[in-house]
Amino acid sequence: MMSTYHNPVLLNESLEGLAIQSDGTYVDVTFGGGGHSRAMLAQLGEKGKLIAFDQDEDAVVNAIDDPRFILVRQNFRFLKNFLRLHNAIPVDGILADLGISSHQIDEPERGFSTRFDGPLDMRMNRSATTDAEEVLNTYDERQLRNMFREFGDVENAAKLANIIVSARENVSMRSIAELKEIIAPCTPRGKEFQYLAKVFQALRIEINGEMDALKQLLLQSMEVLKPGGRMVVISYHSLEDRLVKNFFRTGNFEGETEKDFFGNLIRPMEPINRKPIIPSDEELKENNRARSAKLRIAVKSL
Repeated sequence: MMSTYHNPVLLNESLEGLAIQSDGTYVDVTFGGGGHSRAMLAQLGEKGKLIAFDQDEDAVVNAIDDPRFILVRQNFRFLKNFLRLHNAIPVDGILADLGISSHQIDEPERGFSTRFDGPLDMRMNRSATTDAEEVLNTYDERQLRNMFREFGDVENAAKLANIIVSARENVSMRSIAELKEIIAPCTPRGKEFQYLAKVFQALRIEINGEMDALKQLLLQSMEVLKPGGRMVVISYHSLEDRLVKNFFRTGNFEGETEKDFFGNLIRPMEPINRKPIIPSDEELKENNRARSAKLRIAVKSL
């Protein structure tokens, strides 16, 4: 049964970016509700193939009953291993929509949303052992400060970390409501939502190892894509977008350019769009959660 819990972001732009060939092999590394995957399958012929990845067990209910489709219940950091297992290397295109799904946000027990009370969880893979409760109650002050500063761009990260460490001497944080209450002295008046969003983003990235997984995906994509194959990545915050932009432009995460003897750039990918593609006003009216989305396209060099 098809779930309607996720509106695929920048759908038409993603399909155009992939330039799908009817008999090609494609990968959707962030299956979720299956919106992007279903649209990709609709453009594939009988000989086409689509392999999707998702580490969230909830995504299984959206699995597509189609002989051309395979769902891999794993994090996309294992892209190369499982494509090799399914004898699917090389591939013609890869799509990554890095945002968490509406379903994950709207389920209070998952702990992703600042709007609900619920457990301090935030695990995308619920079989993983480390959750937000463990991080908040065990990380030392330096670790917390660095996490909030690096992954959330929280301006008063030092004060935030200090308050958390001081508070847990008397009580363990178990719920989102308790966390909000403890960090209230750090939260700027009138900007509560924006501040909590940064705090939750930092925790989510840390718990799920998102930046390392993205680096692994980008590096492995170069090994599994055909020359001329395309990669489309939709990111939702500056840390992700910067990594993708640098890798597409230079082949490394630092953005350091290398040139050959003739002054030509040495890089495994050729960016298709200099500036990221963003949602239209029409899409934003229908899906407000697309507001921070940025799409980049690159083609593997021949």
